[in-house]
Amino acid sequence: MSRAPNRTVVVTRDEPRDGPLSARLQALGLEVLWWPVIRVAPPTETAPLEAALAEAARLNWVVFTSRHAVEPLTTRLRARPTRLRIAAVGAATAATLREHGWEPDLVPEQASAEGLVAALAPRIERGARVLFPASSRALPALAAGLRKLGAEVLQVEAYRTDTASLDVGECRGYIEREAIGAVTFTSPSCVDELEHALGGDHFGRLLSCSSPIALGPTTGRALAQRGFESILARPPTLEGLAATTYRQLNR
Repeated sequence: MSRAPNRTVVVTRDEPRDGPLSARLQALGLEVLWWPVIRVAPPTETAPLEAALAEAARLNWVVFTSRHAVEPLTTRLRARPTRLRIAAVGAATAATLREHGWEPDLVPEQASAEGLVAALAPRIERGARVLFPASSRALPALAAGLRKLGAEVLQVEAYRTDTASLDVGECRGYIEREAIGAVTFTSPSCVDELEHALGGDHFGRLLSCSSPIALGPTTGRALAQRGFESILARPPTLEGLAATTYRQLNR
């Protein structure tokens, strides 16, 4: 007799229990375990971002690598300067920009820092001024890649990514019972923090007995570096992440 599929899914992103990913998973009939391992918070200092936006008319590009950077910028810069062009790392960030009334000029096919730099390469002139509203844990690849293209990059903290606390004992109990079917990851920070919270042994056991589902290739690489092959969301949006998880658990 075949076993019924395990329909329990871990959500590691920062959202409430009825947040957009959790709600979509539950609507598909899946049971959600709420394990947020990061907390997104306002920047430590707002002055650098505000100073950069005061010179917005002199900027050529703004590049977004996370939806969390969109609101801090668009609420401060209500009118988009005419000559300012917008790049979004992927579909989820582009969708958030559109929700705020900003249509991106560039969304690369490969949703990663490397893909964004490659897509910008033929469009950025040497000396172009590029604003990068980043996380407190921003990876250096994007800014370094843009500087190699000859751009003048201004990287400012738009939001802070902090560690959230988990009930580790309860989490390990689920892992030891092999009671989890899939784990969703929306950023490399979620991978890092879950491993740190659970400890290497329990983290490895969790991903060996369940399906890791990654929102995009950068997060997939963070899992691959730890020896775990992930399934990439198709499309790379929260809706796609929920649908991909559902398909995987019903294979």
